[in-house]
Amino acid sequence: MPDTDTEKDSVVSSDALRFILPITASPDRLDKTLARLLPQHSRSRLQSWVESGHVLVNGQAVKVKHTVYPGDTVLVWEQQAPEDMAFEPDDVDFEIVAQSDSWLVVNKPVGLVTHPGAGNWRGTLLNGLLFRFPTLRQVPRAGVVHRLDKDTSGLLVVARTEVAQTHFVRQLQERSMGRQYLALVHGVLPGQGSVDEPIGRDLRVPVRMSTGPSVAPKHAVTHYQMLRQGYASEEAVTEVACRLETGRTHQIRVHLSSIKHPLLADTLYGGRVVAGAQRQMLHAHVLEFEDPDTGERRSFSAEPPADYQSVVESIEWHTQR
Repeated sequence: MPDTDTEKDSVVSSDALRFILPITASPDRLDKTLARLLPQHSRSRLQSWVESGHVLVNGQAVKVKHTVYPGDTVLVWEQQAPEDMAFEPDDVDFEIVAQSDSWLVVNKPVGLVTHPGAGNWRGTLLNGLLFRFPTLRQVPRAGVVHRLDKDTSGLLVVARTEVAQTHFVRQLQERSMGRQYLALVHGVLPGQGSVDEPIGRDLRVPVRMSTGPSVAPKHAVTHYQMLRQGYASEEAVTEVACRLETGRTHQIRVHLSSIKHPLLADTLYGGRVVAGAQRQMLHAHVLEFEDPDTGERRSFSAEPPADYQSVVESIEWHTQR
């Protein structure tokens, strides 16, 4: 390993850190050397800097496994981690359905992640909210009260003040916030019913949730009602309205799959591509809540996006809403 007496010059042009490996240093891999020179950063982060060209050895971009020798000059441009930029504003496209001084109702498009997380640190709805409404930086999570999956479209409420956010969270806890979804599912699902099964993280597939043996299962209840039934290429399809009593991750998707009626194209939970569906056919259609300022009951609705409508039009419906 390089000697502890490695020379570190003062910051040079473009804020690069400059290291000259001493004559007493032993040859070693670049990433290992960097981990010792900059212990405040993780090995994986340092490797990403090398791969992106933000580390030069003797003026040249090299590979992570490149061997450095005594006398080599290493320049490092420290880069901000993606998660460090998670709460920065981005110009993101989404529709504001209604707003007041205390809240916003957003119609989230398909493909937009609600909140930054692993693999999606920028370009989320939260980043877009900070771009349009800079004062949301003063509210925890930029006012996001509840989330929709990336490929689920529809309505959600955003608090513009911390007082309003507390009010909305209490409504969710008391189950007084109304959330109704439209879904297209496989098979014939007649009448109406409820699924009352706890949901936790799948023991074998971390990205899945499960009603079976799972990690930290929590109480979850989904109510459903058949709206219409039809066929797509001789496969039965049912459109259902779902009402959430609780709000667990992937709740509707998991619960409907657990009763053998997965959403169209929801391949994570057993759905198949039918009638041109390219993502889980789920849309947050109606949102109701008590206005934190007036106490008035507010209700909003948003029609499903074009891709959902296209799938609906390709189905031969035998019953109507």
